[in-house]
Amino acid sequence: MLFDLLYPLSRDYKIFNLFRYLSFRTEGAVLTALLVSFLLGPRVIGWLRARQRLGQPIRADGPQSHLTSKKGTPTMGGFLILLGIFVGTLLWADLRNRFIWAVLLVTMGFGMIGFADDLLKVTRHNVRGIPGKLKLLLEVLFAALAMVLIVYVTTPPFATTLDIPFFKRVSIELGWFFIPFAVFVIVGASNAVNLTDGLDGLAIVPVMIASATFGLIAYLVGNAVFANYLELHFIPGAGELAVFCGALVGSGLGFLWYNAPPAMVFMGDTGSLAIGGALGIVSVVTKNELVLAIVGGLFVLETISVVVQVVSFKLTGRRVFRMAPLHHHFEQKGWAEPTVVIRFWIIAVILALIGLATLKLR
Repeated sequence: MLFDLLYPLSRDYKIFNLFRYLSFRTEGAVLTALLVSFLLGPRVIGWLRARQRLGQPIRADGPQSHLTSKKGTPTMGGFLILLGIFVGTLLWADLRNRFIWAVLLVTMGFGMIGFADDLLKVTRHNVRGIPGKLKLLLEVLFAALAMVLIVYVTTPPFATTLDIPFFKRVSIELGWFFIPFAVFVIVGASNAVNLTDGLDGLAIVPVMIASATFGLIAYLVGNAVFANYLELHFIPGAGELAVFCGALVGSGLGFLWYNAPPAMVFMGDTGSLAIGGALGIVSVVTKNELVLAIVGGLFVLETISVVVQVVSFKLTGRRVFRMAPLHHHFEQKGWAEPTVVIRFWIIAVILALIGLATLKLR
């Protein structure tokens, strides 16, 4: 919005030429989203607490310590994250860019699904919200709709290709199979972040790390000079997603102030499904879907731990982990919650650095 309103004034006032630079607008999105989520946090949390007297329902089959330490904490704090993202993006992004609207569509759609799920949980005082199959169907529908738009606006011949990391401009043409593949990436990323969101501050920091990483990737692949230097596929318009990623980082940072141990609010499915889906679709637009599996490797490990636990128990009657997802396993081994959280943050940083290395090691 500010880009469309103020950049044309640069002909008469040179200071408005700043809005031409993607780096400046990304910084603006970070600060705006941070201020929105940070300043509105107390009011949003107070409003949620007043309407959720019992707070988020705690699973009886989870760590027993959670039944007391997390009792009464309100959920749906993801609304605060989404508010910061939308304000930061709409103010600082070029709204003529269709990639921006596709990413916002997924973020909003998945956020609405998560909101409905959280609402059912707190009103029924039960850990069960929307039936799993219905939730999955709704996620697939939103992701598929966004992917049709992305394939339509992406410059050929990259609309339906899959880039292979560590190789110079090596792509596999998937044809129309690319859409179900991309839907799988988006839905998978969304639910992987959702599974990771089980301890105070555990999910939001790795999300910010991954978002900052993909903000840089978006900037590089959307710039013809840098893309050519790094031998990446140049995707016109993808650079604008750096603004969106910046808004996600800023909003997440503001939310972390209230989600740091001991959390004053949980993001709930409202936040985790939305920001996970956002990471998934950004990776699709930038043609780095497989790099997301590296950068977001922590989310992948958490998901795999659940799959392995379920399959092992059904086939052999034995559990591989003391409890799944993986962060609960380490809690059961005696690790303090802050220890688990901080060590997982360290892993997220290491994986992000490995993911960035794929841009040069080709």
